Amino acid sequence: MLLPNTVDEQIDCGHGRVETRRCSVLGDLTLLERPAEWASLRGLVRIEAERFHKATGKTERETRYYITSLAPEAARINTLVRQHWGIENKLHWVLDVAFGEDLSRKRAGNAAQNFSLLNRIALNLLRRETTLKRGIKGKRLKAAWDHPYLLRLLGLGK
Repeated sequence: MLLPNTVDEQIDCGHGRVETRRCSVLGDLTLLERPAEWASLRGLVRIEAERFHKATGKTERETRYYITSLAPEAARINTLVRQHWGIENKLHWVLDVAFGEDLSRKRAGNAAQNFSLLNRIALNLLRRETTLKRGIKGKRLKAAWDHPYLLRLLGLGK
């Protein structure tokens, strides 16, 4: 059994739960077949997460695996993975609340992926527009009702 190069444990409290994330990074890639074929691969990462819900007393456990081109430093990788998922979750929340993505029934071919890409483009345009002091949903509604505002969003108007 190979021991990881570095291990890091982080504990977060909030939203009625306590989460512990234990990150282990293995920098010894000698067990892999043809590791040279993985461009810039420097480590294998395992993150074991445990969430304790204070209200229910229930504990959830989850293990995720990653590959990385970063130096095998568990503390840094643990923080970066946490930051990545925070950003990802915020993006999905906005797309769901302002654009109703979770309610979408698009299933044929690449329709769901294509529409999601258009939603992200629209979200970026709405975030970039700073003259209107409204949330994304409000700006989106204004663009639907106000043609000059829509053209301004698209960079085609005054």
